Amino acid sequence: MSETQVDTSKRTWLIASGCAGAVGTVCTAVPFVESFEPSEKAKAAGAAVEADISGLKPGEKMTVAWRGKPVWIVRRTPEELAGLSKNDPELADPKSERHQDEFTPVYARNEWRSIKPEILVLVGICTHLGCSPSDRFTPGPQPSLPEDWRGGWLCPCHGSTFDLAGRVFKNKPAPDNLEVPPYMFLSDSKLLIGQDKKA
Repeated sequence: MSETQVDTSKRTWLIASGCAGAVGTVCTAVPFVESFEPSEKAKAAGAAVEADISGLKPGEKMTVAWRGKPVWIVRRTPEELAGLSKNDPELADPKSERHQDEFTPVYARNEWRSIKPEILVLVGICTHLGCSPSDRFTPGPQPSLPEDWRGGWLCPCHGSTFDLAGRVFKNKPAPDNLEVPPYMFLSDSKLLIGQDKKA
């Protein structure tokens, strides 16, 4: 066997080994690099959620999940809206001035705490210890509620009460009003929860 044939055989073997090594490196590196990307589950957890409110009647509430939290969408009646200002003297933060950037976006810093008066959007988690308050929409005296109750929510864990704008009543364990999440209207019947600016 001549020296040239041996060199050619070695060269072929080295090229083949190098190619196999490169393929192996790529096959190993791709999953490793992809592991730094957020998973589909993680992307979904922070992704905005669409809600169709076309079937939501006055006085009704629907719940959607966003970032693992319940988000309430309530279509308030004219009577419920009219009663909101009557609660002001009894509320801890009637104008939602405390922790505005955390709990109340600019477009919800009004008497209704919403973009459109009749549609309320709130994160359904008490600002005290994270329980989910129960609906108490029916006005009038009820157990654990004041005699002049105008509707809202009662937290079953420690008794905090919130009106139909998600504002907490005075002398309750919850320190703040319920959170208004980022949201926007895509149409009259569709909301996008979790995003409030057009991409």
